[in-house]
Amino acid sequence: MTGGAGWLAYAQVGGERGIAPIASSTDIEVSGIEVDVKADSGLEAREEAWREAQVKAWEKIDGPSLPDSQIESMVSAIVIERERLGPKRYVATLGVVFDRARAARYLGAEGRSRRSAPMLLLPVTMSGGTALVYEQRNPWQRAWASYQAGASQINYVRPSGAGGDSLLLTYGQTGRRSRVWWRDILDDFGAADVLIPVAELHYTFPGGPVEGRFTARHGPDSQFLGSFALTAENPEQLPAMLGQAVQRFDAIFTEALADGTLRPDPTLNVRMGDLDPAIARLVELGRRLKAQDAAAAERAATPTAESDGTITAAPIDRPPPEGSVALYTVQVATPDAPSFDEAMAGIRGGQGVRAIGVRSTAIGGTTVLTVSYAGSINQLADALRQRGFNVRRGDNALLISR
Repeated sequence: MTGGAGWLAYAQVGGERGIAPIASSTDIEVSGIEVDVKADSGLEAREEAWREAQVKAWEKIDGPSLPDSQIESMVSAIVIERERLGPKRYVATLGVVFDRARAARYLGAEGRSRRSAPMLLLPVTMSGGTALVYEQRNPWQRAWASYQAGASQINYVRPSGAGGDSLLLTYGQTGRRSRVWWRDILDDFGAADVLIPVAELHYTFPGGPVEGRFTARHGPDSQFLGSFALTAENPEQLPAMLGQAVQRFDAIFTEALADGTLRPDPTLNVRMGDLDPAIARLVELGRRLKAQDAAAAERAATPTAESDGTITAAPIDRPPPEGSVALYTVQVATPDAPSFDEAMAGIRGGQGVRAIGVRSTAIGGTTVLTVSYAGSINQLADALRQRGFNVRRGDNALLISR
């Protein structure tokens, strides 16, 4: 739009992008209850099946023995996952939702649970060579929006993906490491950290099985938490498979919360504007040096045309003073998620290894680690060889693989 005194520009995000999450309560939901009841009519069979499902659900959460009528009084909803209604038979898979306020006194500690800090959710879909988050509506986004997360120990912050969300929360954001950038985004959504459930979907052929590979990641450094695989018989079964995957992810996140892995990254609390200008410049300088080290290590991983294949010595060939440790850069080939886990476990078990830091994660490429080791780089190489690794020396790193 133009005018005599100047001009104004209007922009908008077109298309239907947002899927608002369902209203979440703190009630206790028990899913996957299978029933198969026969009666004089289909309606009578369904009523009897629902009463049976309520009792089974109560037993599933280890509730004490109570009359059926008392259990029914605590039920706030029945969720139909799948059902088939015949003239005299009812077969279904149901979910039962108990009112927490009424059920908690019978369940004791089971009725109360510690919840995580608010976690921003970025569900990534990878299929056909593309990666989507909220750029357009997709089945993985819908599965998370439909999930009843109120009873989970994870405090999910689920954006709808409408408007500017689809421009700000993209797959590229998951690869950023800047704490300042992440802090600005988390503040916008009232979150303390980020969860990244990745769904890689492979359609074998039109109308055929859909293979899903799922990876759970956490934090601005994309920390690996777990992975699993599922298969849908056909595209019509895809929503059911994704719904099952969401529950598996919630179990992984809950386990990580229990063992202390799932906690807000303390570096996200550092705000550049709150620091003294001199200190802020030092922090920024440290980030740049870290990035330069990573780039140098990556260059060392690929021998140049003039190279005869000989790997030059790393800078530190002598062990550090007694009682102290040195930091070494280690590059490891991680073609898939299991290889990442194996590499971390193998390095951590090396004699003399004190700690491991993940500088950058690249599933399907080369992961860069920082290893604290009480010895020289040659001794570290020998320790890793004893753990079954193939080890080479680079200019600024050790290059290892299985």
